[in-house]
Amino acid sequence: MAENTKQYWQGIEVLNEDPEFLKHRHNEFAEELPLEDALSEDTASLKSNRRDFLKMFGFGISAAALAACRDTPVKKAIPFLVKPETITPGVANYFASTCSGCSSACGILVKVRDGRPIKIEGNELSFNGEGTCSVGQATVLSLYDNYRAQSPMKSGQVTTWAEADAAISKAVAEAKAGAGKLRVLTGTVNSPSTRKAVQTLLDGASDGKLVQYDAVSHYGMLAANQASFGKYALPTYQFDKAQVIAGINCDFLGTWISPAQFARQYATGRKLDDTKSTMSKHYQVESLLSLTGSNADERATIRPAQEGAFVVALYNEVAKKAGSTVYTNSEDPTPGKMAARIAADLWKHKGNSLVVCGSNNTNIQLVVNAINHLLGNYGTTLSLARTSNQKSGNDAEMAQLLADMKAGQVHTLILSGVNPVYDYPAGNEFKQALSKVKNTISLNDRLDETSAAVTWLCPDNHFLESWNDNEPLSGHFTLTQPTIPALFDTRQAIESYLTWGGSPKAAYDFVQENWKSSILGVTGNWNQSLHDGVYDNFSGGAEPALSGDMASAMGAAAGAGKNLGDLSVVLYEKVAIRDGSMANNPWLQEFPDPISKTSWDNYVTVSNKFAEDNSLNQGDLAEIKSGAYSVTLPVLIQPGQAYGTLGIAVGYGRAEGAGKTAAGVGQNAYPLAKASAEGVTYASTATITKVEGVYALAQTQIHHYYEGRNIVKETTLAEWQKDKKSGNPDVTLITPEGQKAPHTITLWDNYDHTKGHHWGMVIDLNDCTGCGSCVVACQAENNIAVVGKREVLVRREMHWMRIDRYYSFKDETGVEISKEKEMGKVKDFENVEVIFQPMLCQHCDNAPCETVCPVLATVHSAEGLNQQAYNRCIGTRYCANNCPYKVRRFNWFEYAGNEKFDYTMYNSLNRMVLNPDVTVRSRGVMEKCSFCVQKIQEGKLAAKKEGTVLADGAIKTACQKVCPSNAIHFGDKNDPNSTVSKLLQDDRNFQVLEEVKTLPNVSYLTKVRNIDAVNS
Repeated sequence: MAENTKQYWQGIEVLNEDPEFLKHRHNEFAEELPLEDALSEDTASLKSNRRDFLKMFGFGISAAALAACRDTPVKKAIPFLVKPETITPGVANYFASTCSGCSSACGILVKVRDGRPIKIEGNELSFNGEGTCSVGQATVLSLYDNYRAQSPMKSGQVTTWAEADAAISKAVAEAKAGAGKLRVLTGTVNSPSTRKAVQTLLDGASDGKLVQYDAVSHYGMLAANQASFGKYALPTYQFDKAQVIAGINCDFLGTWISPAQFARQYATGRKLDDTKSTMSKHYQVESLLSLTGSNADERATIRPAQEGAFVVALYNEVAKKAGSTVYTNSEDPTPGKMAARIAADLWKHKGNSLVVCGSNNTNIQLVVNAINHLLGNYGTTLSLARTSNQKSGNDAEMAQLLADMKAGQVHTLILSGVNPVYDYPAGNEFKQALSKVKNTISLNDRLDETSAAVTWLCPDNHFLESWNDNEPLSGHFTLTQPTIPALFDTRQAIESYLTWGGSPKAAYDFVQENWKSSILGVTGNWNQSLHDGVYDNFSGGAEPALSGDMASAMGAAAGAGKNLGDLSVVLYEKVAIRDGSMANNPWLQEFPDPISKTSWDNYVTVSNKFAEDNSLNQGDLAEIKSGAYSVTLPVLIQPGQAYGTLGIAVGYGRAEGAGKTAAGVGQNAYPLAKASAEGVTYASTATITKVEGVYALAQTQIHHYYEGRNIVKETTLAEWQKDKKSGNPDVTLITPEGQKAPHTITLWDNYDHTKGHHWGMVIDLNDCTGCGSCVVACQAENNIAVVGKREVLVRREMHWMRIDRYYSFKDETGVEISKEKEMGKVKDFENVEVIFQPMLCQHCDNAPCETVCPVLATVHSAEGLNQQAYNRCIGTRYCANNCPYKVRRFNWFEYAGNEKFDYTMYNSLNRMVLNPDVTVRSRGVMEKCSFCVQKIQEGKLAAKKEGTVLADGAIKTACQKVCPSNAIHFGDKNDPNSTVSKLLQDDRNFQVLEEVKTLPNVSYLTKVRNIDAVNS
């Protein structure tokens, strides 16, 4: 264990070997071993019985969880009169694990209170650090989803595991004996133990195979790397080492491969402080405005049909500088011909630059490989010596599987973690082909679109109930351990594979044996790895050489997409909903998309000019058709989008079996994609036809300009290097006594915050990418209710934290336009600049909410917190009216536990996710950010018990801790050595609306754009 590893992290062996625990385990479960046997028994035999420990640890757990335990039930609960040293009721334990919200496999810590997982944190020892994405934060709520399958099923009817095992084992044996093909279809599997379990199932089969398939495919990159370097794998990336980044239709900060990891690296390369005065330069060329594009220093739009031409043009410009062969002429399609300028900056920083592309076209990816090779980037900013296993789906093998199914050649098909009936472009064909497979088995967690079409549903555990492992990066291994007993009668996929393969074994035993025999070697330690959650044994290696027929690839790439025509529909993933597998999670459905600020729906995005030319208005219903498939969606007018491009998010339009929250929200866009053995294509020729009707979109922000007010501040790198206060001049007001700073002019009696703590927060706008992970983390930590689409439509959203997104444009003369009345001067709405600003209660020292509350429900603490006394509040909402930042929320309804709002999942079993340290508010009260006061009190108490001074960084708010880019800093302003105190002295520091003299305890650092020549 690293010296600085948190001491409260737990490994099950530490607790399971505690003699005090064993004694009380006997007291809790009296029908088990006699006490003397329990104490003398070899503790190794107890290690696998984690559920015994969890039942003991979860003495306060709900009846639903206890009923799900398959061992001896609790006969009598007793208090901890003499408690085990490592267990304290009401005090959280943290277990290192691995997130399975997507295939990134980020390392996490799971916060467990009295046997209930209630919060996800990042593992600082893992590649993603302490940061996670919004999806990772929401996985804990999915654990308590009532729509998960609660037992095995046959043809939709509940059955037993014994019946299912007997029938499936027989089917597998028949397939192995030659009755037909045996196939296992999964998503990306980067778990060594799961792959080994699948191989155990397939061993001895005359025709057995594992096929991996990703709903959003990266096969083009994988196939290109196979052709270029002989490796069917993705490279690892180091955005922090790149001085120039060129992204082409690649949302690496939002949804591409490993966004939490990349956001952390990206922010590191762009951080500015007293020790670092340069930052990376980021170009983005894309069809739709993405989260990544909105953070770019310079951005240009292209239509999908122009993507290949641009990549080849960029290669040609780099090749000219390198004295290499120019294979084909390709005109740069970007406005202003950006390819030459990007190539010049890339070449100037060759070896420390990076080109990434999100295309699923193999030829385009071959050209991108060639560009990075010419620039000498392999081995520095990207590597194939150390590969990424985070995507490994194979479109060619998926197409062949479908063909084999249609031909009736597949005898037994086992599906795990995939839903091709819903998310494969040829989903209807796949559903029909299932009827030609003799034995069909799904291990999915619910009766979804695919599971409803198979014979057997044998549901897998949630990852928080499971033992497993992952290898997201070669040589970087992570472990998954259960943090709660299985809530339902489900079983781990590993155990199902082993059982049906004739070698049944507990998942814990199997994973441990595999690690000891294949991963840890002679130097690794199982207990240590389980405690840390991470084990890294990567020893380096040489970068492979580039090879292949580049002339052919260049020609094919230049012509890619030319058949798309003048109007194309482009499918993309939203930051929260992603591929739709977690669409039944209400935290994610209500999360406002960072770009459109819309929740609860998908829609078709169009550019301003396209909408004007086609008489389309916001909310108009339109039919989008490509081939034989069409969807009818509301129109959303999106600045920054290429003309002639339609954008639709996938992950919506789920069937009833997905769950009440997901069903009927939006429409399924996957069939608009085109599937083939060459790879799935996510852009296709389309038509759009306005139809009768208007549809209201639930947007949390409907005004997009800051009108020149003192809300956000920005400057350029060159100006900041000349003057550290650039973009942030001192604000002064003219008074009869002369010019004065706003905070010196007040009718208030100043609070004395010179003693004790004075809490403050500083948010660096240069680091904030706008991803919104903080919004979901705040919701999870503070029991914030989900209110539903109707309430969002009438401006009753409850999020305590929001991400404001502002646009700015330039007129035809290059002058920035920020006032809406002058927006008519803007001719090019595609050339948009975006800035994000996290906005929460500012905890003002001169708080205008406090002066108007008639019952003193909102008060000021001695430590500078603006506090809310819920039992005093009578709901006048005067405070909300008087708040210039509009960050206070009125609880209109009894959202929690109210049947009308049952998609909140805050009833029955689902209430297990609630944080017991935070009150669940009732209707009729105001609520807002508390600076996670429960965490403040916990930190202060811990320091007091230890007899030490509260250290800077010992307290981290939920939003601060989750931020993958480390944009949020919290601490004591009275501590001159705290990070916050130092940042308050930074010349970029400013307060929002400082001139209104509220004296916020939240401040920001000016946004700096690198839009000048790249620094040498």
